[in-house]
Amino acid sequence: MEYIHIYHTNDLHSHLKRWPRIQHFLTSRRKYHEAAGEEFLLFDIGDFIDRWHPLSEGTQGKGNIELLNESGYTAVTIGNNEGVNFPYESLNHLYDNRKFDVVLANLYNSNKQYPEWLKPYKIYQTEKGTRIGVIGLTAYFSLLYELLGWHLTEPIEELKNWIQTLRDQSDIIVLLSHLGLNHDEQIAREFPEIDIILGGHTHHTLPEGKLEGQTLLAGAGKHGRYVGHVSIQVDERKPIGKQARLYNVMELPSVPDEKVISKELYRKGKKLLNQKITKLPTEHPHEPFQEAELAQLLCQALREWCKADCAFINGGLILGPLPSKVTLYDVLSICPHPINPCKIELTGSELKKVLLETRDEDWADQQVVGLGFRGTVMGASIYDRITFNENNDIYINGKQLDVNQTYTLAVPDMFTFGHFFKEVFPQKKKEYFLPEFLRDLLKWKLEK
Repeated sequence: MEYIHIYHTNDLHSHLKRWPRIQHFLTSRRKYHEAAGEEFLLFDIGDFIDRWHPLSEGTQGKGNIELLNESGYTAVTIGNNEGVNFPYESLNHLYDNRKFDVVLANLYNSNKQYPEWLKPYKIYQTEKGTRIGVIGLTAYFSLLYELLGWHLTEPIEELKNWIQTLRDQSDIIVLLSHLGLNHDEQIAREFPEIDIILGGHTHHTLPEGKLEGQTLLAGAGKHGRYVGHVSIQVDERKPIGKQARLYNVMELPSVPDEKVISKELYRKGKKLLNQKITKLPTEHPHEPFQEAELAQLLCQALREWCKADCAFINGGLILGPLPSKVTLYDVLSICPHPINPCKIELTGSELKKVLLETRDEDWADQQVVGLGFRGTVMGASIYDRITFNENNDIYINGKQLDVNQTYTLAVPDMFTFGHFFKEVFPQKKKEYFLPEFLRDLLKWKLEK
C-alpha cells in the first residue's frame, strides 16, 4: 500500500498576512509525511499574485515567486491575475528564477509555441513507481491574452488533445484547473479518467471535496483562508481511495513574529515604490460619494487615453486621499484595481440609456464584488464631457445628445463584463487598452 498526499492553495491574490502560517504548516506537513515514508506534492492553482500588494507591484510579481520557492512547491498553474495583469515581457520573465514547474496546456506565445518556462503537463513518479500525470488549464479570457500578444486556446478543447497522452503515461491524473467550479464539474463528467481536479478561479470552498462520478473535486476558497489536502491510497499503482479536506489557516499553530514577517513583505514592496511622481499644490481628499477632483482627474485621463468623446467612472474607484508629494506607492494605494481602460462605440439612444442608468438613486450605494474591483462600494458617477440639465437632458461636450449620432464612450473595463448595462453593452464592439491599468492613466495625468 502507498499513500500520496497532495496539498494545494488557490486564489491567494497576494493576501500575505496569513502566508507565514501557511508556509510553516506546509513545511511541517512535508517533514511529517516524508518521515512516514509517504509522498508529498504541493500545487498552486493560480491567482497567487495580485498587483494590489506593494510587494507584487514593486517586484513585478517576482517577490511572490520567491515565496513559492521557499515553500517548496512542486508545480503551479497560472490564473488570470498572472496571465492578463502583466505586460507580455513581464509574464515571459516572471518565472525566470522558479524552483518549481509551471504546468499549463492552453497558453501559447506569440509564435503559437509553448514558452520555455511552461510545460502543458508533467509526469511525477513516486518512490514506488506510481506515475502522477499533472496538467494545467486556465480561464478562457482569449481576447485579453491576444491583446497582450499571447495565444490562448479553449481549455476543454485543449484537454482533448492531451488526455490520451496522459492516460498512456500516468497511473493517476490530476488537473490543476483555474476555470471555476462549473467547468470542473463539466470536465469530470466528460473526462472520467481524471482522478482529481484541484480547482480555483471561482473561489469555491469544498470542505470534504465533491465527487462528480469517480472524479474528486477540491477547492480551497480564496485569500489564504484555507489550505487543501487530498490523500490518495494506492495499491499496485492504482488509486483505491481518495479523500479531500481543508485546513482553516487561522486554526493552525501560530508562527513566532508572523505579523512582523507579513509587515516586512509589505514594507519591502512599499520601499521599492517610494519613487516620486509629482508634487501637487495641496492634498486631494477622498470623497467616494461626491464629484471629487481626484476622481474627475482620473475620468479625464481615461477619456484622453482612449481618445473618446466622453467618459464616466464610479467614484468608488478612488480608495483614499492623495498627499501633495505623490509616489508610485500612493497611486497604488488609492487605485489598486487591475482594471483596464475600454472604449465602446454607441448610438446616441444607447448612450442615453447607459447614462440614465448611472443616475439611478440606488447606483452609488451598490456593493461591487469581483471584476477586478478592489474597493467595496460603487460611489458617485463621475463624468467627463457629459453634463445634465435640470430636466435630465444630456449634453456631450456642450452639445445636446443626438439620439441618431454615434459616440465613443470610455469606461473602466469592469462595466463590460456582463453585470452592468445588460441591454446595451454585451452586443457592442469593445476596444480594450492593455497592459495599462487605471492607476497608470492617473500617474500619466499627474505627471502632465
